[in-house]
Amino acid sequence: MNYYIGVDVGTGSARAALFDENGKLLKIATNVIKTFNYLSDYYEQSSDDIWNSVKKVVKEVVGEISNEYIKGIGFDATCSLVLLDDAGKPVTASLTGDDERNIILWMDHRAEMEASIINQMNHEVLKFVGGKISLEMEIPKIMWLKKNLPDTFKRVKLYFDLPDFLTWKATGSESRSLCSLVCKWNYNANEFGINGWNEDYLTKIGLSCLKENNWKKIGNIVKAPGEPIENGLTALAAAEFGLKEGTPVGTSIIDAHAGGLGMIGISSKDNPKISKLFSSRLSLICGTSTCHMAVSSKPIFVNGIWGPYWGAMIPQYYLNEGGQSTTGKLIDHIINNHPATIEINKKINNTNIHIQEYLTNLLINYANDKNINDISYLTNDIHIWPDFHGNRSPLADPNLQGMICGLTLNNDEYNLAIIYLATLQSIIYGTKHIFNYLNNNGYDIKTILICGGLSKNFLFCKIHADAIGVPVLIPDNCESVLLGSAILGACASKKFDNIDNAIFNMSGNANVIEPDKKINQYHEKKYKVFLKMVQDQKEYKKIMNENI
Repeated sequence: MNYYIGVDVGTGSARAALFDENGKLLKIATNVIKTFNYLSDYYEQSSDDIWNSVKKVVKEVVGEISNEYIKGIGFDATCSLVLLDDAGKPVTASLTGDDERNIILWMDHRAEMEASIINQMNHEVLKFVGGKISLEMEIPKIMWLKKNLPDTFKRVKLYFDLPDFLTWKATGSESRSLCSLVCKWNYNANEFGINGWNEDYLTKIGLSCLKENNWKKIGNIVKAPGEPIENGLTALAAAEFGLKEGTPVGTSIIDAHAGGLGMIGISSKDNPKISKLFSSRLSLICGTSTCHMAVSSKPIFVNGIWGPYWGAMIPQYYLNEGGQSTTGKLIDHIINNHPATIEINKKINNTNIHIQEYLTNLLINYANDKNINDISYLTNDIHIWPDFHGNRSPLADPNLQGMICGLTLNNDEYNLAIIYLATLQSIIYGTKHIFNYLNNNGYDIKTILICGGLSKNFLFCKIHADAIGVPVLIPDNCESVLLGSAILGACASKKFDNIDNAIFNMSGNANVIEPDKKINQYHEKKYKVFLKMVQDQKEYKKIMNENI
């Protein structure tokens, strides 16, 4: 039996997993990574800390297995900006001057002004990011460095997206992934092979210096996800991992895109009639944030939705990417800041019950006591707009804020349960917002796929089906992101003829949640309130900005 390793560096941890050639998860290891958050909206990490964590988790999953049976390894990570000098050493991205803090995390919002400057230019490259660049992308952050940390800007000789940093450490290759460059760096790519950096764009925003040495700082060798990287693992990386020198390494991918890759080919055991056509599926990858992946054979432009990105997730397909910032973090925020949480945590201490499971059980029992047919009806009088950290899609407005309507003086555990439910619904209506934008602009999405932490929350998945009105598929393999990275390793090893075959052979099966049409009308009313809330927020801001 051949084995493949997937490595995932998320916001809070590095993980590795061992899969067999059929996509079966055999072993997983996790190690926490550090984040520095010394100022509001400033989030930094250390590439040394991350690489040390990666070494630890890979070595752990290799364990006692003979390395001759491990045929490939793939990497994914958050789309965070890594700064290195001419010796490959960290260069500070921090106002503290600490070189250890050489990564600007994806969720860092320091480059708001730079993103605004780019968006005011209305350059042609912006049509590939839904009309507006996000301050979470890499080019605005490099602009910020040039203005605010000029010594850093002079010292940096290599800029990497974090997934590409991992393959560089593993192989010594400075090649970049098409996934990272087209999605987060405004790199041009299309089905006709007209690929490259847009010199006019970079000159107009003051970054023409990046052209030096044939774009060496930001990448001049670009490979498709899963394409093998030169000679595979270096002797040093192989020794650090407990693997053989030369083990094939697949070109990397962004973490959310790895989840889409690992999930898009799943089969339905309960309803085999559900289409397996890639373009009919919307993949939700749920972690600290939620990313929405849709692919098509032809470019589809959607205002407020990133893309179309050629070959960013699956070769020969365009990708559109929607997203909701900090959804997982929002749920934690709502729960952790409610007065009832302390007592609930005391109750469930030393049990296997998660607080979200406890709240769900409360809702079920409360609805039964009141003879309410569906717990979603419990939020009739409470409504939430979930953009506590701005809106990524489809409104592309980082200045939007969260809203809650319907608060009372009640602060018991039932009150928390209902606010928690309303929070879930608001996140789901955000997905419905993105879903509708995609379908109104050329997609014909018929199914939602969900992976990540929230895929284990049945309530979250069930309301998606009910509110949007389409089946929801939950992979049997709950680690779709890691599987996506392992698929990259399998492709690099030449186990499969192409990435499509790797997807279908390794993705596995899924359970299906069918929509309940009886409650759809209720969700439509809630969704109408949801859309009205953001209009009200904009109206309030307009009033407050008026001259008196």
